[in-house]
Amino acid sequence: MQRAPRSWKPIALRGSFSVQEESLSVPSQAMSTEIPQRQHSEEELRSACERYDQEHLLRHWDDLDEDGRSQLADQIRAVDLDHVQALGRILERNGQAEGGHFEPPEVFPLERDRAQQERAREAVAAGEEILARGAVGFLLVAGGQASRLGYDGPKGAFPVGPVSGRSLFEFHARRLLATARRYGTRTPFYVMTSPTNDGATRRFFEQNEHFGLPAEDVFFFTQSMLPALDETGRVMMSAPDALFLAPDGHGGVLPALRDSGWLADALERGLEHLSYFQVDNPLVRPTDPLFIGLHALAGAGMSSKVVSKSDPDEKVGVLGKVDGRLGCIEYSDLPADLRDARDENGSLLFRAGNVAVHVLRTEFVDEITRDGLKLPWHVARKKIRTIDEGGRETECTGFKFEAFVFDALGFSTDCVTLEVAREREFSPVKNADGGDSPETARRSLCDLHASWARAAGLELPPAGEDGVVCVEVDPLLADTADDLAAAEPRLIRNENGLLYE
Repeated sequence: MQRAPRSWKPIALRGSFSVQEESLSVPSQAMSTEIPQRQHSEEELRSACERYDQEHLLRHWDDLDEDGRSQLADQIRAVDLDHVQALGRILERNGQAEGGHFEPPEVFPLERDRAQQERAREAVAAGEEILARGAVGFLLVAGGQASRLGYDGPKGAFPVGPVSGRSLFEFHARRLLATARRYGTRTPFYVMTSPTNDGATRRFFEQNEHFGLPAEDVFFFTQSMLPALDETGRVMMSAPDALFLAPDGHGGVLPALRDSGWLADALERGLEHLSYFQVDNPLVRPTDPLFIGLHALAGAGMSSKVVSKSDPDEKVGVLGKVDGRLGCIEYSDLPADLRDARDENGSLLFRAGNVAVHVLRTEFVDEITRDGLKLPWHVARKKIRTIDEGGRETECTGFKFEAFVFDALGFSTDCVTLEVAREREFSPVKNADGGDSPETARRSLCDLHASWARAAGLELPPAGEDGVVCVEVDPLLADTADDLAAAEPRLIRNENGLLYE
């Protein structure tokens, strides 16, 4: 699950804190600068750097060759130095934690009374009508590399299918394709990459013919990068010819969508809602009509899915209110007595674990990005590999800046928080082994799909030595047990197990 501190007050925990101030909103062009976009002389660059107390960026200029000077000049031009100066002012604050009044959110639960069951039926009907009208766009955050998994490429290209070997990207795309076919509509797919993996991601989609989706309905845009700052607010360098740049966080997807022109595209297409999800979860259901319907019927700006925490000490962020404002509360920011508190049914009071699945009204995204993203900056204190005055590699304390998309909940009215089953919808691939690894994600897929096949009376392979019944269901065939029961699947056998398509 995503871990995050609450973000509407300055706080400090594990070397991080966040600050919100109207004057420090994310600029719409976070990587644009005052310096004219043309070939610059050394004097122009020096003048700009001196004006913002960043002269050190050109300290090694005389030692660089032409390519090095060109790269460094391009990076300096790409940075909004006014914005860097504003970020530096954040570091002047002490970032100390402030108390607040904590409340759990109102959750639409898994176990529902009669009134909630009726509301769910109405929501499913509303969600299906919205999907059938083609009024939903799909927003995927996919800027990561799979290097931690021992795979050379974008994380979305990582093969996670236990029988088919399908990639994460393919799982997501085939779910959208299934919805498009079911309702006879289109499912616009907006994929946020990073400067590191953008080219490889585009090639992967092209090589796989966009996994059956129309190429004209798949759009790519890149995440912005921000420089890391030292304790005095100066931009850090990774080499004599390069700034130290880091992604601006998953909250950066919102201004990046706008700056790319794809938010305008979504509005022109008549997309009323954007279904937001992250690439690493193969169980995610971005086209869930219940969730979309609940969100739409509530008139919400932004809504979230959550899973119940497994125990009080599970170190995950939970959705909750701080001083009446909804957001994500970091595990270590929630007082111990509240982490352990239970309601009248014996369930944890603060149990709404964040799984990074949201629906946002498209007009709401337009509103909160129109004059710069109105979200706070989370500042992380890190040990950063940089260079000293002599240009030699060294390590020192620096600060990275990120915006988190769930902070937009604090600007939304009538948010819906929908509880879903962890084993049905959340099994991310984050680590090479242990928890949240390819092994656990594949096991989750097998367990889920085996339960569907068993309920439909379909053939199952014997369990392996690890107890896993290795069966996989193509997302294009079914998204629920009922879908599979109503289908006429084709059975494919291979050395890994059984695949129903």
